[in-house]
Amino acid sequence: MSSLDTKIAAAAALLERIQTDHTLATLASSLGAEDMVLTDLIARYAPGISIFSLDTGRLNPETYDLLAKVQEIYGDKLSLKVFYPQADALQSYVERNGINAFYDSVELRKACCGIRKVEPLKRALTGQKAWITGMRRQQAVTRADMPFEEFDADHGLMKFNPLADWSEQEVWKYIHDNNVPYNALHDQHYPSIGCAPCTRAIAVGEDIRAGRWWWEDASGKECGLHVKNGGATPVKFETKK
Repeated sequence: MSSLDTKIAAAAALLERIQTDHTLATLASSLGAEDMVLTDLIARYAPGISIFSLDTGRLNPETYDLLAKVQEIYGDKLSLKVFYPQADALQSYVERNGINAFYDSVELRKACCGIRKVEPLKRALTGQKAWITGMRRQQAVTRADMPFEEFDADHGLMKFNPLADWSEQEVWKYIHDNNVPYNALHDQHYPSIGCAPCTRAIAVGEDIRAGRWWWEDASGKECGLHVKNGGATPVKFETKK
């Protein structure tokens, strides 16, 4: 078996274990390349795991196109739900700070992410016993020591990162080998895709997260979805050889 085959088998086994051990488990999908790999793996090996996505109201047209394609291709195999920001909170923020206030300060940007992402995430995770992400260690300095699984004290449930040790090349090989749909912006040098005004294409040689909140310091480029406030307890999990 190749290194990728080994990692696919390990990810599939982990997803199957999650489905068995946690009666309510869900994938938080941003519709990025990694999340599309996990969507395909869940459809193949653990269809009892649900999937949700957050529509912030500021996504790129290409992202909405992919969401429609996911619903078309996987809709009869998986449970996919979309969560939206609370209208009153969003309206109050925009009226008080302006439609593009997130450019003005880190605090205002995080407040925007809080309304458009963090609060909807909390609703999406309500009642769940475990959640799954497509995060990888190579994506950012803030993710370098990320475990395969840990207890998320902030949300009170287990958190799994089945692709933690995957490389970008392995993600794309899986996508191409299995004809998995992906965001068209990836072909325009967007390795990491979030809200339209907060994401840009990157130049050759730039870090893969350089296009996210590019006006801020690289050491703190997180929206709050995966920042530990209360702390998390790592759980040992070794990739099968």
